[in-house]
Amino acid sequence: MVCASFAAAATSFATPGDSPVTWAVTPSNVEGPDGRSWVELELDPGASVDEHLAVRNLSDRDVTFALTAADGYFTPTGRFNMLPGDKQSVAAGIWISMDKTVTVAAGGTAVVPFTVTVPDNATPGDHAAGIAASIYSQGGSDGTQLGVESRVGFRVMTRVKGEVRPALSMKATASYVTSWNPLESGSADLTVDLENTGNVRLSVYPSTMVNDARWPAAGTEEARTLELLPGDRRTVSIHVPHVWPMGIMTIPLTVSQGVIAPDGATQSLDPVQESVTLWAIPWPQLAVLVALLLLLAGLFRGRTRRKKELVRLVEEAREAGRREAGNPLISGRYPGSGKSVRTQ
Repeated sequence: MVCASFAAAATSFATPGDSPVTWAVTPSNVEGPDGRSWVELELDPGASVDEHLAVRNLSDRDVTFALTAADGYFTPTGRFNMLPGDKQSVAAGIWISMDKTVTVAAGGTAVVPFTVTVPDNATPGDHAAGIAASIYSQGGSDGTQLGVESRVGFRVMTRVKGEVRPALSMKATASYVTSWNPLESGSADLTVDLENTGNVRLSVYPSTMVNDARWPAAGTEEARTLELLPGDRRTVSIHVPHVWPMGIMTIPLTVSQGVIAPDGATQSLDPVQESVTLWAIPWPQLAVLVALLLLLAGLFRGRTRRKKELVRLVEEAREAGRREAGNPLISGRYPGSGKSVRTQ
């Protein structure tokens, strides 16, 4: 089993029975590290350029590092990585040629040249690769056979000259999360699928405006946008709190975008906009409304029953009065005499 990792900064790696190895790999000139974090190139098809990398051995012993290059990509969390050693590169990773190993003295730095050669038939646009220095250990301290490769490197971005075609595809869905407290609002969750369908790198920033507040994608910040290579797909989530259920709702979604140039500058493009529809049924409020209606209906039926009972009692009293007035034995009078008699 091989476990590989890729770091863009100095890292430490402990091999069984040896002291830890700490090293760093950065772009450089012929004299040493030149302050760049990665290499950005712009070349014609068929052109080549010579570059350099510096391997700094920060440990207390001499170390021989393996040097590799491979196709590059961004992970779902937005970190740059390169294909592991057991995966075959088919793109920009095979454009890079250099020595396969370098031995660096303890505390020393070695500058290694490498060459990037663009094929004659390379398509215009951005192509990503990674370059790394690695060490490999076989076997663990407990006797297990576990191959571990640890890599430290940086990205090599090559823009092949030609027609630049930026394009971004977006699909979004939304769902409503109900708060069962009728006096509290719920929330909306948006899932946004983004795909760079063009041929150049894009910086994108998904967000929505709800209740006069801007809500970005989870994990993004104002100063940090997502970066998509050509062909990259990324799914992001936007959580919008304080959304009152209003039945059928429409949430506006905006993805700001720009083309990342080889010099690192970003050229803004028109944003991609879409309206996302969702059902936000006010179940708690409807339950309260139904309860109130049932209460009012009960009160109304009770009032109606009492009114009917009162009418019935009045009618019975009237009927009793009429019977009493029409019966001489009950009234105590003989018809036509005008005299009353006392009965015993």
